[in-house]
Amino acid sequence: QVQLVESGGGLVQAGGSLRLSCAPSGRSFSSNAMGWFRQAPGKEREFVAGINWSGGSTYYADSVKGRFTISRDNAKSTVYLQMTALKPEDTAVYYCVARSRSGLGYKPSEYAYWGQGTQVTVSS
Repeated sequence: QVQLVESGGGLVQAGGSLRLSCAPSGRSFSSNAMGWFRQAPGKEREFVAGINWSGGSTYYADSVKGRFTISRDNAKSTVYLQMTALKPEDTAVYYCVARSRSGLGYKPSEYAYWGQGTQVTVSS
């Protein structure tokens, strides 16, 4: 069974930092694009950041650009989301995702694999 397992969520004060990690099990995604989405209560799921198979291309939502950094370590089959200068509006469940392709994707429908999600709460 293929799974994406997120870790690193938690409670942090505004202005603080967190690093999310995502480690697949059941198969390797070293040749696949991966990314992060988030969903806040009462809101639609939204794209946060994406990274292509090699890590050479990344893309961010405007709301997190300059504050969040996505990276990957294919030797460890792990994807990271470093979040800094966190704001209360960043509070959401964050989902690690993987495509069946190597190139970037921006829509939920472009990602075939989803983790269970990890809660990030930013207090003001």
